[in-house]
Amino acid sequence: MALKLGAYTACLHDRTLTEALDILKENGLTSVEVNTGGFIPSPHCPVDLLLSSAKAREEYLATFADRGMELTGLNCNGNPLNPLPGVGPKHADDLRRTIRLAGLLGVRHVVTMSGTPGSDPDAKYPSWVVNPWDGVYMDVLDYQWGVAVEFWKEIDALARENDVRVAIEMHPHNLVFSPVTLKRLVDTGGLTNVGAEMDPSHLMWQGMDVIASIKWLGPLVFHAAAKDATLCPGADIRGVLDTSFTRVPADADGKVPTGYGFWCNAWPENPAWKFVAVGLGNDVPFWTEFLRALAEIDPDIAVNIEHEDAAYSQTEGLALAAKNLHSAAAAL
Repeated sequence: MALKLGAYTACLHDRTLTEALDILKENGLTSVEVNTGGFIPSPHCPVDLLLSSAKAREEYLATFADRGMELTGLNCNGNPLNPLPGVGPKHADDLRRTIRLAGLLGVRHVVTMSGTPGSDPDAKYPSWVVNPWDGVYMDVLDYQWGVAVEFWKEIDALARENDVRVAIEMHPHNLVFSPVTLKRLVDTGGLTNVGAEMDPSHLMWQGMDVIASIKWLGPLVFHAAAKDATLCPGADIRGVLDTSFTRVPADADGKVPTGYGFWCNAWPENPAWKFVAVGLGNDVPFWTEFLRALAEIDPDIAVNIEHEDAAYSQTEGLALAAKNLHSAAAAL
């Protein structure tokens, strides 16, 4: 068993690539995932340069190899189906460019999201339907699945052409947000190079059984994230589909962009759930079983920490997650 344990470097966006890699190495991590577009910038991957220069690609990969590390994934999370002209087309183009770059670099996996279209051909904003008991919402879903399947057939062909596999993060507010919707996309589109990025955190707060989800998807699990979540007391009155977020001012420092003119909102003070460092929402024995289930599908799968626990600094949270992930792997 040779699981590749590493991290997604977005949490170290204010460091240079070499500084970020040194931090990962200090924590015994050898697998690396970098951002290439979509919702956030790509400070650790000069996409344009790498697409245009074989020499730049050689030097870039050497940055990892010289530290005994491997670039296992390019991350381009966004909403490529968003009808907003400043979001959807840009994210879709970022994804296509990322797939081509992955092929040139010899990186096997691209991580992204399925996206969410609008409710109909004239819609201005994306529309996420999660409870279609009313027939009108089934009409919306029929339209959205039609849009999504055609787009993902194109992406699947591009991935196949570049010998790349695209791993979709099953993320709420996307058409694909569960194992069932992931499999529906693959089966309906007859996709060969599209599967799942097993980020368990979003399945956790939706109440899914992560281990059962891994086993149910089986070989459709291509890539994985180590990211933990926990339900909070606020769930008693909010439930997990709470919308009590508040706007972040346009002039706020450090706001996180989601597209031109749009950015992340602020969470309520007593949320229903939150992201926590690996091992704080679910114990180390759970993470051992998580790794075991993944290894049964692919003994060499990459499992990259995604640190988003606001209670810890970038380096503290990453170090805590790495410690618990190593403990889980040692128990296999």
